[in-house]
Amino acid sequence: MSPVFPTVREVLDLVPVRNGAPRLVAGTAGLDRSVRWVHIAEVPDIATLLGGGELVLTTGIGLPGDDAGLREFIGALADVGVSGLVVELGRRYVSGVPRVMAAAAERRGLPLIELRRGTPFVRITEAVHALIVDAQLTELRATEEIHQRFTELSVEGAEPAEVLRQAAELAGCPMVLENLSRQVLAYDPAGENAELLLDGWERHSRQIRPPGRTAYDPDSGWLVTTVGARGQDWGRLLLRWPATESTPPTRLTILIERAASTLALGRLIRRDAEGLERQIHRTLLTALIDHTRPVDEVALRAKALGVVLDRRHLVGVVVRHRADEPAGDAGIPDDEPAPARRGGRRDTDAEGPEAGPARLRDLAEAVSQAVRDAKLTALTSPLDDQAVGALLALPDPAAEEKALSAFAAALRRVRLDAAPAPAAPAAPAARPARPLDAPDRPAGRTVASASARPVDAPPRAAIVVAAGSGVGSLREARRSLIEARQVAEAARRDPRDLPCYRLPHVGLAGLLHLLRDEPRLQTFVERELGPLLAYDAQHPREQLLGTLRAYLEQGRNKSAGAAAAHLSRPAFYERLARIGRILDADLDSVDRCLSLHVALLALDAVRTP
Repeated sequence: MSPVFPTVREVLDLVPVRNGAPRLVAGTAGLDRSVRWVHIAEVPDIATLLGGGELVLTTGIGLPGDDAGLREFIGALADVGVSGLVVELGRRYVSGVPRVMAAAAERRGLPLIELRRGTPFVRITEAVHALIVDAQLTELRATEEIHQRFTELSVEGAEPAEVLRQAAELAGCPMVLENLSRQVLAYDPAGENAELLLDGWERHSRQIRPPGRTAYDPDSGWLVTTVGARGQDWGRLLLRWPATESTPPTRLTILIERAASTLALGRLIRRDAEGLERQIHRTLLTALIDHTRPVDEVALRAKALGVVLDRRHLVGVVVRHRADEPAGDAGIPDDEPAPARRGGRRDTDAEGPEAGPARLRDLAEAVSQAVRDAKLTALTSPLDDQAVGALLALPDPAAEEKALSAFAAALRRVRLDAAPAPAAPAAPAARPARPLDAPDRPAGRTVASASARPVDAPPRAAIVVAAGSGVGSLREARRSLIEARQVAEAARRDPRDLPCYRLPHVGLAGLLHLLRDEPRLQTFVERELGPLLAYDAQHPREQLLGTLRAYLEQGRNKSAGAAAAHLSRPAFYERLARIGRILDADLDSVDRCLSLHVALLALDAVRTP
């Protein structure tokens, strides 16, 4: 995108200027300066009336006659920031401008142009001002298109990748969306090499520190704005504008801010194509989690649906697939052939844009059916694109474990019934498609069985059932639901196949992993390790983070840490001292090292997809 104002070079190409036979005498380096306006002057102290960015036209009849006066005149113009000086020959200067004027202009980098033929200055001012007005109209139209485009994207609830694609198309520049830990969430290279754009991104991003929420960093050549809504920032949006060019035009600032607003709004919008009753279930569960409705109103509307939540023991349950990919039937082992996944039922797992939503609807239906089969009362609804939540309402706290076991067992039966019937093998080497825990498996497990799996047993169930801590009032239900969602997220990578995961099953590493998208955890990592990460980004050969990791993983044993880091003890001790200075931390303090170790584990969780 070109700047709004034309440059001196572009002005020299205009027909009225060319008619004057222009010749550049000095200041070649300033030809790319922007021309904000054209001003005609015949007095030596004109600089006091200018504001910068003007192209000054003169015949020279009022200029000083001595060398010192000419130098002072050129210096005053350069100090005020004019774009250039155009002198028409013939009235004051016949063969050319004085050498002292040219020398002074060259020293200050001020373009000095001679017009060797008489030219009406009004023609030049009209042409330049028309160019400026046209550029401003173009800028206005571009800004209007930006607002229209992003309004449409906001209404449609476009995905981040689509928002960045259209933003990069409008800007003609690469764009990157990152979280608070400098991990790339989405990007569009705008036709450039994506690998080069993202190579060493975290280290590069940490060196981009513009002031304010939206600002340009000329050292790195990135225009940056913060992304967030409702006072909670969760990322940054960056647009690359080469530092070799001028400051990004205003429309790019408008574009990146509108794109950031669209991304923030899209994160808040949740769409669903369920029936009215299911929509109400979702509205009520969302209201409990997000505090968007009074608890009494939620209880009243739930009671109208036949779900009594008052004076009940409430347990949040979340069911989700272990893998985010829409391909692969959640009730069939992932290593089954593709045809076996689709036989006998609608092809919800076929590749395509509808595969993910269809899989989520199937899971939501299975959860609702399992609640009914287990004779339980609950609100059930998808919570996001991957998980389905349920708030079980139990009459007695003592029935919690029994109810969860009954629900998990019913869910397995429902999903088993929904899976395709076993198909006869096409050849001796072919294996029939069998659902998870099918009766013909020699070691089919039930919800009450957690014994070791035989060699030929199926792989882990493709879904995870997780439950939060039971609570005694609806005001505490949010805590149980959030806990269940966090446990389900962490349990995705658990090697065990438990009927129902609870918080005690999740260790510290799992807890940090499930919180990896939490801005507060990312802020904690930046607060604890940010200076060290920034130092490593500037000194890639040292990588002091690895030294700190070796020291902490060896229980603060410096000799063992040096051996683990493959360093001599003096070198290892010197590095530890440097780390202490960078972090302003006492590495002999147990509490300080504990905090740093947790931050390291959190950093690993953030960096792990």
